[in-house]
Amino acid sequence: MRIRERRAAEAVTSYLARNERTPDPRALAEVVGDAVGASGCALVIGGQRFQWGGGESWAEQEIRHGGAVCGVLAVAPESVGSLARLTAVLGAPVAVIRLARETDQLRRAGDAAARALVDDRWRAAAEMESERRGLERDLHDGAQHQLVALRMSLALAGHALGAGGGREHVVKLLAQLDEAERVLVDTAAGILPEVLATEGLAAALRSELDRHSAVVLDLGGLRRRYPTPVESAVYYILLEAVNNARKHAAGARVTVTAWDSYEGLAFAVSDDGPGFSVAAPHAGLPNLTARAASVGGVVEVRSAPGAGTTVSGVVPI
Repeated sequence: MRIRERRAAEAVTSYLARNERTPDPRALAEVVGDAVGASGCALVIGGQRFQWGGGESWAEQEIRHGGAVCGVLAVAPESVGSLARLTAVLGAPVAVIRLARETDQLRRAGDAAARALVDDRWRAAAEMESERRGLERDLHDGAQHQLVALRMSLALAGHALGAGGGREHVVKLLAQLDEAERVLVDTAAGILPEVLATEGLAAALRSELDRHSAVVLDLGGLRRRYPTPVESAVYYILLEAVNNARKHAAGARVTVTAWDSYEGLAFAVSDDGPGFSVAAPHAGLPNLTARAASVGGVVEVRSAPGAGTTVSGVVPI
């Protein structure tokens, strides 16, 4: 028995020397079973059974490593006898197999959790986009039409009043209605500009920023369309970054760049203004960061006193 057990230990050692990476538990069971002359051999690791051969009666022995049970060795038939010394040799490789399997399970669980987080984030962004479009339609189809109808009624009333003082009051009301309608239209456009939805990010940026002489657009590298939540998020990130540059670096030249990178939709807003210390409390620009994060993107701010500021980011495909 001792000779057979010693030969089995040597066979296991030889197998492990040929397989420096994590050993295959079924192949290891075959090596042990063949070496001890068993009809069947199995390694039970982490609740899973890796078996070679078969048999009607099995003998089981615990495999320990570092004082803890890391697996079970089962051989058939029971008459093979005790393999205590062999289980000691199997302790380290079985512990490695168990650790590798547990690590793989944790990695898979982490990947699944990450995918679920991305799905939830995209779902939330899509729902927000849907709400914005719905609100835009409601403003356009409901409140704006009511204002137009009210304006027509006031115009008729003013005409009926003739040249009296009441007509002057109606004219003032009409002017106020015009201003309210203008604000309403601007608000609806701010929720999601029509050009952004129909023509894409580059067209929307040109429509909004071309009229600013201090802003230079570099959009030649932006040739494809992205999902509406992504284009909407990047559009407002860039507008806010431009507004920040114009507010904190008045008179500075501002360059807006967007392009299709290997990662996804990349963008940047740079100015040659006075810059600031990124350690300052406002350097994180939390609104930009939160908006980018809502579609799985990231934003980075690089600046230093006297060196201008660059706000850059990317939304992965």
